[in-house]
Amino acid sequence: DLTENPLLTLPNGSFLGFTHLQRLAVPPALECPGGSDAWQEVTVDGSSRLCQDQRNPCNGSTELAWPCPENSACAPDGPGLIQCLCDSPFHGYKCLREGTFPVLLFSGVLGTATVSLSLLLWGTQRRKAKTL
Repeated sequence: DLTENPLLTLPNGSFLGFTHLQRLAVPPALECPGGSDAWQEVTVDGSSRLCQDQRNPCNGSTELAWPCPENSACAPDGPGLIQCLCDSPFHGYKCLREGTFPVLLFSGVLGTATVSLSLLLWGTQRRKAKTL
């Protein structure tokens, strides 16, 4: 219930991730987040605007302004908001990489670089510490 808050507008992204939000009361001067198309029922009485039963924007007949890339699927991400989730086994930028992330290779390279740099700095800085 946001009816008593002195809001002039709802900040963008305020309801990002609120996928299970089913009832929201806002001041009557404000629109429901995502617009009235994002809700099954919008009612206005004297002191509030009640937004009820969030619609799934991925199931609508309206065409999406930003369709999901290939190898991904649309998923709701709040009132009137969507996110594109990669289908398995795809991942990465625009779901273009297939397979799993190479965790072992990444960890090995990162660990080797960290140990090598640490030994190099320890060896060079130790000499300066002995002279003090």
